[in-house]
Amino acid sequence: MRQSKLFVKTRREAPKDEVSKNAQLLIRAGYVHKEMAGVYSYLPLGRRVLQKVEQIIREEMDAIGGQEIRMATLHPSEPWKQTGAWDGVDVLFKINSRTEKEYALGQSEEEIVTPIAGQYVTSYKDLPVAIYQIGQKYRDELRAKSGIMRGREFGMKDMYSFHATQEDFDRFYAVVKGAYLNVYKRMGLVAKVTEASGGSFSEKISYEFEVLTDAGEDVIFYCENCDFCVEDEIAKVKPGEACPRCSVGVLKEAKSVEVGNVFDLGQKYPKAFNFTYKAEDGTDHHPIVGCFGIGTTRLMGTIVEVFADEKGIVWPESVAPFRVHLIEIANDNEDVKKEAAELYRELNEAGVEVLWDDRDARAGEKFADSELMGIPLRVVVSEKTLAAGKFECVHRASGKTEHKSITELIGHLTA
Repeated sequence: MRQSKLFVKTRREAPKDEVSKNAQLLIRAGYVHKEMAGVYSYLPLGRRVLQKVEQIIREEMDAIGGQEIRMATLHPSEPWKQTGAWDGVDVLFKINSRTEKEYALGQSEEEIVTPIAGQYVTSYKDLPVAIYQIGQKYRDELRAKSGIMRGREFGMKDMYSFHATQEDFDRFYAVVKGAYLNVYKRMGLVAKVTEASGGSFSEKISYEFEVLTDAGEDVIFYCENCDFCVEDEIAKVKPGEACPRCSVGVLKEAKSVEVGNVFDLGQKYPKAFNFTYKAEDGTDHHPIVGCFGIGTTRLMGTIVEVFADEKGIVWPESVAPFRVHLIEIANDNEDVKKEAAELYRELNEAGVEVLWDDRDARAGEKFADSELMGIPLRVVVSEKTLAAGKFECVHRASGKTEHKSITELIGHLTA
């Protein structure tokens, strides 16, 4: 893509009403546009990042047998009333139509997915099954904050699994846990699996996936020697105490942000909808349901919070909108312009995603914008590099500078 054709522009100053780092940088760099508190539109660069976040999640869910569907976000009120959530969930957006019917905007999908599964799962032979979607959710948050990390409208992957036995749910939970950790690892993040209260979803202990960051709203106690981790609200231990699991490490306290969760919903929803299957002995049973969530937009905001520096965003290569930011410093030199155009063509032919800054702007402005936008590799074409026969390549994360020919550069990017 030519940057001169990109309709959005960067901003030098952060919006005065934004205090979170992720919102300030994403707005300044032209990734998102704020509509109101807790609601953002995703502009071309932001949409590219979000699509890559979603694709990584999709690949990991497909790999463990998840089947993707697209559920409605405008819900009839009846299933919500049937489970008691119509009056029991305080963040539920409720809508009255001109036909005097009541609707809800989906803040989760248990009330929708359970009747769907009940139509098709009739025998123990149909179990287990895992159904997921990646889409929008809506919650009537009293205080939307932390930029795109806590909103009234947000993206989420939510998967629902149905099992014949508790043992099979426990087996599948371990599989999903591994897939979730793969998701975060592919995005450069390290997440800790944390015991937490089930909240309004479940009376049982749930599991959250937490990434350490000062921008987080949660407080966790964790052991550096093993994988023990617990939310402070349900903890029976304190920082500084010996780890109750390994007895070697000392517990530390840290702020974190939740980037995923797992709930064992038991048989609550199948019972509410009279959803049963025939067991092998011919008797009827309610399946056990699991709910597995990952906030896609929250994950995008978390990545910004964790990796950004004083110059701007630093995207991991796996989710960056482009791999290369090609900076043309021509100063009306036609040979430089031709060289930049040729490099752009060859990179595209090699399958490398490139944003080409071909704007008529000062070098300092282009470099500042490149650092703000956070694309992993900046490649500069100028009179100096033309004379040297090699391009200046600067890695955004490390600041390391290398000089490569076209052949060397393409070889590096396609290896």
